Amino acid sequence: MTSFGKRLTEVRKNKNLSQEDLAKHLGTKSPVIGRYEREEMKPSIDTANKLAEFLEVSLDYLTGNTDTLLDTNTLNRILEVQQLPDDVKDKLFYFIDMTIRDYKAKQAYK
Repeated sequence: MTSFGKRLTEVRKNKNLSQEDLAKHLGTKSPVIGRYEREEMKPSIDTANKLAEFLEVSLDYLTGNTDTLLDTNTLNRILEVQQLPDDVKDKLFYFIDMTIRDYKAKQAYK
């Protein structure tokens, strides 16, 4: 399982953010972000949540509870789908499955 610090570093770098950028958003100094990334200190749950929201990833991903990296937009869509009636979800999943199948078929013939 990947640690919070490694995940934080990975996501921050993938977003092309410096430790200073992240620190400014949190209202702190960049050495604090460095300590989080080196696992020298752990953020409070509120701070970790702010980090996840700002980086547009789930808190579960940052803390290592899941290896699935979902951006906030995808996660919000999934949550909206969960609220749909079963018959509507069935139709939506039919089209999603069809699209995935077609994509995989195209990839196989490249």
